[in-house]
Amino acid sequence: MATRLYTHPIYLEHLTPPGHPERPDRLRAIQRVLDDEAFVPLDRVEAPEGDPQTILAVHPRDFVERIKAAVPQDGLAGIDGDTVLSPKSWQAALTAIGAANAAVDDVFGGRADNVFVAARPPGHHAEKTTAMGFCLFNYAAIAARHAQGRHGAERVAIVDWDVHHGNGTQDIFWDDPSVLYCSTHQMPLYPGTGAKNETGAGNIVNAPLAPRTGSETFRDAFSSRVLPALDAFRPDLIIVSAGFDAHHRDPLAEINLVEDDFDWATGQLMEQAGRHSAGRLVSLLEGGYDLQGLAFSVSAHVGRLMKG
Repeated sequence: MATRLYTHPIYLEHLTPPGHPERPDRLRAIQRVLDDEAFVPLDRVEAPEGDPQTILAVHPRDFVERIKAAVPQDGLAGIDGDTVLSPKSWQAALTAIGAANAAVDDVFGGRADNVFVAARPPGHHAEKTTAMGFCLFNYAAIAARHAQGRHGAERVAIVDWDVHHGNGTQDIFWDDPSVLYCSTHQMPLYPGTGAKNETGAGNIVNAPLAPRTGSETFRDAFSSRVLPALDAFRPDLIIVSAGFDAHHRDPLAEINLVEDDFDWATGQLMEQAGRHSAGRLVSLLEGGYDLQGLAFSVSAHVGRLMKG
């Protein structure tokens, strides 16, 4: 077995306005860095289109139908000031869902040790009934429900190191102790959620970081809050909401991480997966808006996944 990579050309066809940070060039930068000879062993698979019915495990039908109906025939349609639809956005979102669910199937079926899904748009800001923050549907949440429904996972952990708090994931699982949600994120920052005292049913673990925080503080928060929570929870699967906008080059935040921090955090989660989840780990791309910082960070993350 090996590390599997899912991506698809359709992700480049989810279009945003000129100057928008969540742009197709993000995927192109990742594709270029993963074309390096160091990544030849990656098991590269074209992402399948997902079943729209799997969305309904997380988002209500009327919300899903509103999003689909809002997709324009041409041009762009704004959901809010940040979140945009273009003619291929529905197919891109369905294929992101398909990749996330296929990744879950792979690690439970023994076809991969772990999986990285390079998809867009991102997902962790999407609440049960609200698309926001560049996100339409919450892929991490859908994948968690897929693991529970298809594979009988009793406990799924979602670890989110995107620099923005995953308000959507927290909203969806707020009162569900079968899913642990752990997040490191800058605070204050969009979307304004993620305080330590937001604990849900005891299954929400937030580790907010002050602006200009660097590697030492991030690693301390990860070690003192996230890892003990995972140890106590003993997940059957770990899903990573892998945003790379806490990199020091990123224009949307003020956390000063370097590539080695993502390598380190990946290794820590792989140890947890080895201890509790038979190694099962699925990583889903979220944010990361400086192309160089994103590419270098993904290289470190996927390189660490490949080390097994």
